Amino acid sequence: MKKYAYIGCLGFIAVITTEFGVIGILPQIAEHYQIGIDKAGWLLSAFALIIALTGPFMTLLMSGFDRKKVMLTAIAIFLFTAVVSAMSPPFWLLMLVRILPAFLQPVYIATALSVAVSGADQKQANKLMGIVFIGVALAMVTTVPFATWLASVWIWESSFIVQGIVSTLALAVIYWLLPPMPVQEKKSYKSQLTILTKPTFIVSTAMNFFMITAWFSTYSYFADYLNKAKGMDGTMVSYMLFLFGIIGVFSNWIAGKMLSWNVPKTTALFLSGTVIMPFLLYFSGDSLPANIISIAVWGFLYSPSFQNASTYMISSVPDSLEFANSLATSFGNLGVTLGTTLGGWMIVTKGASYNPWIGLLFGILAFLMIILRSILEKRAEKQKVIIPCS
Repeated sequence: MKKYAYIGCLGFIAVITTEFGVIGILPQIAEHYQIGIDKAGWLLSAFALIIALTGPFMTLLMSGFDRKKVMLTAIAIFLFTAVVSAMSPPFWLLMLVRILPAFLQPVYIATALSVAVSGADQKQANKLMGIVFIGVALAMVTTVPFATWLASVWIWESSFIVQGIVSTLALAVIYWLLPPMPVQEKKSYKSQLTILTKPTFIVSTAMNFFMITAWFSTYSYFADYLNKAKGMDGTMVSYMLFLFGIIGVFSNWIAGKMLSWNVPKTTALFLSGTVIMPFLLYFSGDSLPANIISIAVWGFLYSPSFQNASTYMISSVPDSLEFANSLATSFGNLGVTLGTTLGGWMIVTKGASYNPWIGLLFGILAFLMIILRSILEKRAEKQKVIIPCS
């Protein structure tokens, strides 16, 4: 139902604003707390690591609860995090409150997607999931660049104020517009865990992990990269984030349409950006027009990454949407953690300009997983043909 998909989309904006809103202010946080940019990056990588380690278990644990209550609880914790973070607490406390909502982020995403596609056929489900995932692009075009711009002209804490406002709005909409949605029939843990034994799902999970690692080795340090490698100031970075997001909204819409047509080919098309972007960013040099074009291409190819990764994984086990999506979120965020960690290490040891080449390496690994899954699926089809004839 589209109404539920749009409600899930709004909550997704709050979730993404909280998780990635710090990307544009990492240099300011590092300066405020007198720490290195790699240590400031822990605010993103620790968040993602908690999701990676606990996401599937939390989703299984919460799978029997009323979906409206689950979504409300998750967004309420995101709001609490924003309020405390806006008070510029000691760094250890900032880290702690950043970690808290991470436990329920994959639960929110899996639940919102499940609510959106309830009662829809598979083709329609991909479109409805696309509406929910547009929340990622909308956050990138509205709240994230706005928070970055506001922090550049005022104080870095204003980024968390923006996060709090968005979370409050999402909380109100979910409370007033979403009806109670108790789970009618809870699947057993054993039936959900069986997907972990399927080779195509395992390979799809690896593809997700490699693809997100590739993108986030550079994107996690978007502001630092554009500042150090391209010589852009804070205001220009906020404009680039805005451009990135504008393109991303269109890109997510296109990806949603294309996924209904062919999931593997769509995933591969957008994954190609991990191979293309290092060269585009390298050859664009210090030219502002060339960099604007490069960032537009970057935004187009990167923005549907979570949507593509989740849909690609779920397509291998279509009957286990919630648990499969929680694993997609979990391994995607494990990729965020590794990409952020490697990116921070590269900045400290070699310089920000080298970060995109990390993406090239992991992008190639992701392509190999797509090829491997195709081989496995063709082999399985052949066995289905041979068995009846024997």
